[in-house]
Amino acid sequence: MKGGERTREPRHILMIILIHGDEEFLCAEALQKLKAALGPSEMADLNTTYLDGRKVTLSELQQACDTVPFLTPRRLVIVNSLLSRLVGSGEGGRTAAQKRYLEGLVNYLDQVPETTDLAFVEPETVKRGHPLFKRLQGLAKDKRARVVLCGRKRGNDLIAWIEARAQTKGGQITRDTTHELVRTVGDNLRLLDQELEKLVAYTAGKRAIRPEDVRLLVPEARQANIFHMVDALGQGNGQRAMALLHHLLDDGAAPLYLLAMIVRQYRLLLQVKDMVGQGSRSAAIARELKLRDFVVDKMVRQARRYSLPQLEAVYERLLQTDLAIKTGRLEPIMALDVLVAELSG
Repeated sequence: MKGGERTREPRHILMIILIHGDEEFLCAEALQKLKAALGPSEMADLNTTYLDGRKVTLSELQQACDTVPFLTPRRLVIVNSLLSRLVGSGEGGRTAAQKRYLEGLVNYLDQVPETTDLAFVEPETVKRGHPLFKRLQGLAKDKRARVVLCGRKRGNDLIAWIEARAQTKGGQITRDTTHELVRTVGDNLRLLDQELEKLVAYTAGKRAIRPEDVRLLVPEARQANIFHMVDALGQGNGQRAMALLHHLLDDGAAPLYLLAMIVRQYRLLLQVKDMVGQGSRSAAIARELKLRDFVVDKMVRQARRYSLPQLEAVYERLLQTDLAIKTGRLEPIMALDVLVAELSG
């Protein structure tokens, strides 16, 4: 440094980013990183503008981007669902208004001030043929844009994500534990992240997270064990069903709670069986019953072991047991033991 000359900080180059895909958690994280780059949260909030892409005009978008940052070097403009609005529909393709908007937007990308980061956020994957996507790819070559795909994690990708996430949090997780966590929580990344936070804190990074830690700490684990018990009942495996029942009781589960959950599982099985018989697919069943896809897939497999009349008879038997316990005719734990023995037989 000569004669007190101050060193220049590197110029912030990235100005435009597309965050797209159906994994909400990853999209939210990508946005949070952009906001964090603006500095303290108070100033970041003051210098962040959110626009509804479904109705924002091009002039409103330009005005937001051209606004000078307040007491910080940069500002952030987030536009939600604009690209999907500019996708043509039907044989006619884009309307004249869509074409004018899109042309004006593509041209404006070269004029976005260096003091503004412009983020397009789309809840679905944007096709590579979209004019704006192609223009962003061109800008990315000059490091003036970036495209971030936030797709759902499946199979090995999900397993790898969980293991990497545990390491990021300062923990370790065995492969068996990872599978146990997926069986218990499913593929919801936000829930998985929350449970990993808790599991890493519990083990304090001194040892790897084990399957029994998941069963102890994750709220859905008890529900998963109930599902395994119902599965054992459906398979006629009375020994396993009885062992799982008493494991849940020893773990502090109230008998009436367990009975209520067994009733719920068989009611769902009855509904799934009926809907499958009417030709409904798993995705439609999941939406109708508000269940996760992987839960419905398991229930469809379980329901195949029963006829509809069998499930109706089981459901009636469960209601009789519930009434007998609540009226004091049967002692709760004994009633559950008898019920499990009957159903598995």
